[in-house]
Amino acid sequence: MNKQNKKPRNEEMYKAILTLETVDECMKFFDDLCTVTELQAMEQRYHVASLLNRGCIYNEILELTGASSATISRVNRSLQYGQDGYSIVFKRLSEQEEKA
Repeated sequence: MNKQNKKPRNEEMYKAILTLETVDECMKFFDDLCTVTELQAMEQRYHVASLLNRGCIYNEILELTGASSATISRVNRSLQYGQDGYSIVFKRLSEQEEKA
């Protein structure tokens, strides 16, 4: 069981996110919800995941993102052994690109 599953999750927040219809709405919501530092950390982790998914190596990712090797390793563990959240998103984004 991972750490975050020990405490009850606030499903209402995730349902609220699913109501957002545009990137602009999503950015506004997260700007209100998170601190600048929290947003920067999440955006950096997503960027790292995207680069790892494309096959980039750690040194390239470090140069492109400024992420620490610890952050890159943590994101890589999530990609390899996590809940497949990144995989779902990458697959759906790829499908959207194919439709466009």
